[in-house]
Amino acid sequence: MTKWTKNEPPAERPGPEPELSPYQQAMRQRLLAAPVVPAPEPWRRTAYAPVGGLLGIGFASHPGTGQDLVMVVSHDGHGLFDAVTGEKIARDRDPDPEDGGPDADPALRCPGLGPVAGSRVRIAGLFGGGLHTTSGDGWELEAVAPAWPNERVLLSRDGGLPHSGPHGERWWHIFHSHYSELRAAGFSPSGQTLAVATSSDLSLWTRVPGHRRSGQD
Repeated sequence: MTKWTKNEPPAERPGPEPELSPYQQAMRQRLLAAPVVPAPEPWRRTAYAPVGGLLGIGFASHPGTGQDLVMVVSHDGHGLFDAVTGEKIARDRDPDPEDGGPDADPALRCPGLGPVAGSRVRIAGLFGGGLHTTSGDGWELEAVAPAWPNERVLLSRDGGLPHSGPHGERWWHIFHSHYSELRAAGFSPSGQTLAVATSSDLSLWTRVPGHRRSGQD
C-alpha cells in the first residue's frame, strides 16, 4: 500500500552542463558549415506557399488517383494542396471551431475537404504528432538544431545522415528554418512526397513526374 505524504523531496541543484566531446564539436561544425542545397534527383521541389499562422500539416490520398495530397491547417482556415503540381485545390476559410482543428480531436485529426471531404486527416505540428521520417526505400529525413532554436532539415540516402560521406553526396541540407518555427517535416505514407512546414510557409518536394493540367498541351 502506498503511503502519501505532503512533503516533496528537496529539489536538486542542477550541475554544470557537460562540454561537447571532440566528436560532437566536429559534428556540430560540420552541420553549421553545410549550405542549403537543392534536394538530389529524383526529388524536385514543387511548391513554396506562404501560410501565415500555420499550425500543422497532414497527408491524404486522392480517392480517384491515389496521388498524395497535403492538408494545411492555419489560423486562417484549411487548405488542400496537390503534391505533384503544388497547386491549392481546395480551401475552407471558416472551419467548424468545435471540430475544425487538430486540438479538438484526441487523435489530432481534422475534417477533410475537396476530394477527401467526409474523411479525417491526421495533422502533425504545433499540437503534437509527427510525420514519417523514412520513405521505406532508403531515404531518411532529420531535423537538427546545431544553432538552436534555428532548425535545419537534412535529407539522406542509405544511412548517410550525416555521419559518413560528404555533404551533397550522401546527405543534403535542404531547408533552414532560421526565420520561422519549424512545425513538421517528413514523408507521405507513400514515400513519394516530402513536406516541410514552418509557422509561416509550406514547402513540398515530390519524385513523381509532373502531370499536365487539363487544357494544356
